[in-house]
Amino acid sequence: MATKKDTQSPALHDADSHDLIRVHGARVNNLQDVSIEIPKRRLTVFTGVSGSGKSSLVFGTIAAESQRLINETYSSFVQGFMPTLARPDVDVLDGLTTAISVDQQRMGSDPRSTVGTATDANAMLRILFSRLGKPHIGSAKAFSFNVASISGAGAVTVQRAGQTVKERRSFSITGGMCARCEGRGKVSDIDLTQLYDDSKSLAEGAFTIPGWKSDSQWTVGLYAQSGFLDPHKPIRRFTKKEMQDFLYREPVKVKVNGINLTYEGLIPKIQKSFLSKDKEAMQPHIRAFVERAVAFSSCPECDGTRLNEGARSSKIKRKSIADACAMEIRDLADWVRGIEEPSVAPLLLALQQTLDSFVEIGLGYLSLDRPAGTLSGGEAQRVKMIRHLGSSLTDITYVFDEPTIGLHPHDIQRMNGLLLQLRDKGNTVLVVEHKPEAIAIADHVVDLGPGAGTAGGTVCYEGSLEGLRSSGTVTGRHLDDRATVKETVRKPTGALKIRGAKANNLQNVNVDIPLGVLTVITGVAGSGKSSLVHGSIPADEGVVAVDQAPIKGSRRSNPATYTGLLEPIRKAFAKENGVKPALFSANSEGACPTCNGAGVIYTDLAMMAGVATTCEDCEGKRFDASVLEYHLGGRDISEVLAMSVTEAETFFGAGEAQTPAAHKILGRLADVGLGYLTLGQPLTTLSGGERQRLKLATHMGDKGGVYVLDEPTTGLHLADVEQLLGLLDRLVDAGKSVIVIEHHQAVMAHADWIIDLGPGAGHDGGKIVFEGTPAALVADRSTLTGEHLAAYVAT
Repeated sequence: MATKKDTQSPALHDADSHDLIRVHGARVNNLQDVSIEIPKRRLTVFTGVSGSGKSSLVFGTIAAESQRLINETYSSFVQGFMPTLARPDVDVLDGLTTAISVDQQRMGSDPRSTVGTATDANAMLRILFSRLGKPHIGSAKAFSFNVASISGAGAVTVQRAGQTVKERRSFSITGGMCARCEGRGKVSDIDLTQLYDDSKSLAEGAFTIPGWKSDSQWTVGLYAQSGFLDPHKPIRRFTKKEMQDFLYREPVKVKVNGINLTYEGLIPKIQKSFLSKDKEAMQPHIRAFVERAVAFSSCPECDGTRLNEGARSSKIKRKSIADACAMEIRDLADWVRGIEEPSVAPLLLALQQTLDSFVEIGLGYLSLDRPAGTLSGGEAQRVKMIRHLGSSLTDITYVFDEPTIGLHPHDIQRMNGLLLQLRDKGNTVLVVEHKPEAIAIADHVVDLGPGAGTAGGTVCYEGSLEGLRSSGTVTGRHLDDRATVKETVRKPTGALKIRGAKANNLQNVNVDIPLGVLTVITGVAGSGKSSLVHGSIPADEGVVAVDQAPIKGSRRSNPATYTGLLEPIRKAFAKENGVKPALFSANSEGACPTCNGAGVIYTDLAMMAGVATTCEDCEGKRFDASVLEYHLGGRDISEVLAMSVTEAETFFGAGEAQTPAAHKILGRLADVGLGYLTLGQPLTTLSGGERQRLKLATHMGDKGGVYVLDEPTTGLHLADVEQLLGLLDRLVDAGKSVIVIEHHQAVMAHADWIIDLGPGAGHDGGKIVFEGTPAALVADRSTLTGEHLAAYVAT
């Protein structure tokens, strides 16, 4: 019997009326009481200049509160093990759903983290080889480079039938880790000539390590007075035993000037104090020392595969797990499809779906053994998307931070399709974006501004894309901007010759990169651009490289400390007042004793969110009251750190406070469009685009004739790109050579010379497909880049 259905349209159910996310009175970072309604199950794009408050609204308010509310559903016991999240500074947040944030944060830079381990593809491969691999060598652990092979034996006491019996027990774990490199794939060699001058004695100042001063008992004094070494004998005359004690001795307690200290060999001390830290977080001179002193090479035992001989010996269809992980993922997907074994059919299906997702998202050119820390911000973001593409969950809020970063115009269309696919499954998709091609697919647009920092933080427009075009906002005015190809280009003054480049996927590339001009390296993602530039241009003193690695810093770090600006300011204050420079650092002697220079007092409330309250003694100024009595040009140090870059540039440019060294650094910050930042603003509050430009401003002070920039438009608004092009022009006009890896068509059109790699990604790329002027590339239209650039300048 057929089932009867009511054909009349039912009245709207109350449950269907919750179709908006309501934000009222948001004040996170620079947001100024923002109130807004965002439609659910639609794709909403948030636009605005860099630093206008987009991430503060989307990530810092909506996504953060969703995560906090989810955490509160767990028991107090479980919450004790979870990060405590404070409620965002907002009056009302209504209509939230579970939020999944897919941001630009680089994936862990741990050397054992790879694309395979980050996506579970490696775990599935290990299970596959443990079931089908011949010869069989053990469980899935036997194929893991994170598990070492260990064994042990000993006596245990057990109670049996009322009797105490001693039994001998043994155990063993078969792991896949290479014993030589401990699963890292690389071994490090320390160049001893960079650590000390062996013609000198310790007493004569033999050490050449940054920060190791002759009067420090913690470093030089420890070695000189340890009793193991003769401090007056040149190091090259040390006996074999002295050299062993000097370089490799195990930690041992010694007494130096009545203080108990731990002595250990120089090599392990350097490894702990320098090599265990993130290189990007180091001060520039220390980072340069580490790059000089340490050389990394492929492990000779495992040949860089990270796996021991046993794991490499077990094979399926003549391939080991190391071979499988080294294949491009699109080739690996085809190889997995060729395995027919009913006993592991569900595993094969899940692995195929994961690998096909990589190809679908445009990352088929990667391999599973690619270190996660080497992925660009855009690649890392797309790898994080993998696990969400095939998800059965709906009514989720997906939050993306510039998903088109690192994508060629050709690849942006594919990314747009993936975002629409997530929306069409019934999800709310919130996207922070600058690219017009990505903004074009929005169902709803929210434009923040009008400016950056304190000049932003308000909603300038919300509505349809067509309405944005006619809204008169900064984004609306620049949305249809199109750069024109240069009519005349600068003449090169020389050439950087690259011959036989074979790094990664490069296919014996020979190319001359012109000097004295603006050269742009283009090509689809994975075509070999970074391999050509970073792998072939020597990183000597004449080359200044600014890569995509994000700058790091705690809330104690700020633009003044990161750029080195605080140093000349402190010295100027010290000279004017006849006191020590250390007094003018909130991280040193001048810190407020109550809050230790933090400006706030943190109260830990166990599993509840900790509370930060402004320090009552210093009123958030971070300095001891006595320090604030010292003035320079009528201002104390806290007032100077509260100045904007533009204000400080005027302050230190003339008059009593004139400080040329500080004025020079401030000029560079203004050049990259950061004039609105305050000198003491914590780095943790800066947007991705602001951090990128802060890094660029810092490197502009480096001495060098060749500047290599890796996607400098990352995080930049359409209006900011014009300012960047002006900066690049000024560098070239000053006699520098600028080489830019870039996907942005405005930068391509502005170039003097373009080198286009391709034609595809991975093993389909690695060739020079075009060399010449932008005008010639547009006229030629023989490459993907040429087609998209021609379409861009024609509209």
